[in-house]
Amino acid sequence: MAEEKDSALPNPENPERFTGLRLGKLKTAAAGIPGVAAAAVHVFREMDVARGMKALLKLNQKDGYDCPGCAWPDPDDERSTIAEYCENGAKAIAEEATTRKLGPEFFAANSVAALSQLNDYEIGKKGRIAQPMFLGKGETHYRPINWDDAFRKIAAHLNKLASPDEAIFYTSGRTSNEAAFLYQLFVREYGTNNLPDCSNMCHESSGVALNESLGIGKGSVTLEDFNHAEVIIILGQNPGTNHPRMLTALKKAKENGAVIISVNPLPETGLMGFNDPQTAKGILGIKARLTDIFLQVRINGDLALLQLINRALIEAERSEPGKVLDHDFIRDHTSGFDAYTQEIFRSSKQELLRNCGISQKKIDETVEVLKNRKRIIACWAMGLTQHKNAVDTIKEVVNLLLLKGSIGKPGAGTCPVRGHSNVQGDRTMGIYEKPSPKFLEQIERSFGFKPPQEHGYDTVECIHAMHEGKAKVFIGMGGNFLSATPDTVYTAEALRKCALTVHVSTKLNRSHLIHGEEAIILPTYGRSDLDVINGERQFISCENSMGVVQLSKGSLRPISDQLLSEPVIVSRLAKATLGSRSRIDWNSFEQHYDRIRDAIERTIPGFERYNERVREPGGFYLPNCTREGTFETLSGKAHFSSASVTDIPLEQGEFLMMTIRSHDQFNTTIYGLNDRYRGVYNERRVIFLHPDDIADAGLSGGDVVDLFNRFEGTERVAHRFIVVPFDIPRQCAATYFPEANVLVPIGSVAEKSNTPTSKSVVIRIRKSAV
Repeated sequence: MAEEKDSALPNPENPERFTGLRLGKLKTAAAGIPGVAAAAVHVFREMDVARGMKALLKLNQKDGYDCPGCAWPDPDDERSTIAEYCENGAKAIAEEATTRKLGPEFFAANSVAALSQLNDYEIGKKGRIAQPMFLGKGETHYRPINWDDAFRKIAAHLNKLASPDEAIFYTSGRTSNEAAFLYQLFVREYGTNNLPDCSNMCHESSGVALNESLGIGKGSVTLEDFNHAEVIIILGQNPGTNHPRMLTALKKAKENGAVIISVNPLPETGLMGFNDPQTAKGILGIKARLTDIFLQVRINGDLALLQLINRALIEAERSEPGKVLDHDFIRDHTSGFDAYTQEIFRSSKQELLRNCGISQKKIDETVEVLKNRKRIIACWAMGLTQHKNAVDTIKEVVNLLLLKGSIGKPGAGTCPVRGHSNVQGDRTMGIYEKPSPKFLEQIERSFGFKPPQEHGYDTVECIHAMHEGKAKVFIGMGGNFLSATPDTVYTAEALRKCALTVHVSTKLNRSHLIHGEEAIILPTYGRSDLDVINGERQFISCENSMGVVQLSKGSLRPISDQLLSEPVIVSRLAKATLGSRSRIDWNSFEQHYDRIRDAIERTIPGFERYNERVREPGGFYLPNCTREGTFETLSGKAHFSSASVTDIPLEQGEFLMMTIRSHDQFNTTIYGLNDRYRGVYNERRVIFLHPDDIADAGLSGGDVVDLFNRFEGTERVAHRFIVVPFDIPRQCAATYFPEANVLVPIGSVAEKSNTPTSKSVVIRIRKSAV
């Protein structure tokens, strides 16, 4: 049994890497004055007061720039002129707008091998990359390269490939609409659909489930719907850390009489209470209670729980005909209801109760709330999407809404809460390895070339392709690919087998250090950076979780005059690679972003009068069929879906582990070493376990352990994690991402969506030998 190891990844076996774990009390409410203080510390540690205040005052304003963090929407009407952002939005800006920069002297003094031994927090805190950098074959240090030479090198590698399908073009969710549209256009004119993106690793399951059930892969609700909801169900989501501005919407909903039901393996602080720092009560620490019913489900028990709830609703309707389900909606707008009501009762109630870990009393309490209410919003995030049965689970969420007629009306509908701020917009722009024939036809009609028709690689498939030598060039448009992906050692091996790896980045990250034979870093603007071309200020646009497209206009002086924007980088790379073969006027796109938006308008439905409407304060909504009460499925109706609940068998000594974020991080960006809501300070290599499981394993809180598993012949090990007792279901465990990604097998993926199962990882635990 081989153990995966990698000498170029940080070595946790070194005792000096432990920084001194301190455990404190769990917080009972999110945000408040502690959140304000934490935000200020982060911002003013990275820049002076004048720059920091300028950055914050323009963040999420209608004439400012979009937060590079999460995709939660801004209010349609009035926005706070003081702080239309959250603590973690301020941290994101502190990271992006820092005045720390890495010039040639930094790279000359620090080898790639030395930098590789830093942890992700230490790497990220080094600063912004100030000029293009190149690492030649066999070289140990990055060195400067000018932009023209960088583009020529990349073009030479791309043009000597035996097939365009030997190149991978990855996209992060931070990429703007304009850059994403140009990127997919260049890639398709080059000749491939290899356009994997971060959606493949997070909400791909949502897109598949919603498309098959409702005819559109996006959520249906708007922010205003929260003001009219009678019930809000939050499943597999931690809004206090991952989408903190959502707490304001939940607080307003509660004030309007909504009942909030939270479903999660951990009793997250942000689900329970909220101290709004923009109110007198919040400043005084008088919390607003959020959750009314907390269902502490076992990891991967959501499908069983939802089936129990839906069964109970159907049974209640049989007892009280016409009072529980919306039969008019079911008859006129859905299909498959009769088959569904038969299939859902095939499973044993006792097996479902055991699988989810929720008592019958709690389920009855939940059903009693849902019975007589029809304005229901269901929100979810990666706690649902990163399991083998993720698509079926999300379809069961849809089933609940269909039973109650809770789609296509005010205060009701689906709300998949996206992680990165333009991940939904990138997909709208065509960043997808499986484009529809209709989209490709429109590309051909608009630009005069026939794009490739065969599907490309998604994220998991592209890792396999690189590992097997089928893909030889990797280009990443933003993001930190290595730290974001599963099976870290396997993915590192895959990247090293490439002839060239290229990253368009703002800051140094681990993906720059695990590279191909040659490597190039192309430094780009952040959202907050002022972008001026030919004396005219440019802006980009983004689409949030609820389908609003709005402008984003940076205002801070860039830290270097050697940076280029993403749209300019793509245009120049396209010119260098395609030359006279191209039928596209890349020079035009490079000179003014209005021309890019004109091209988007010609190509993608819903963007009529794009340049005019995006300049309107707050932007505009894209069309959404489910929001309008129609379903773009083959039958023209929403579909009830049936699924069987399958258990993940655990032997004695095994645990089902999920990876989670700390409060001091966003995706792969680590802001600090504290997770104050969970009471964890100064350390990230921790594992949360139930106190009884700790005792049964012969361990104690504070013990240092190794986590390991065996999957398809390979043993994977994450060394030196500290045991932390926590309120978590028995035989369940939680660890921070990306430190535990090494344990997520590349071969364990969700059905249909191929998303890595980072929330369903079977592990064992042993005391560390070091």
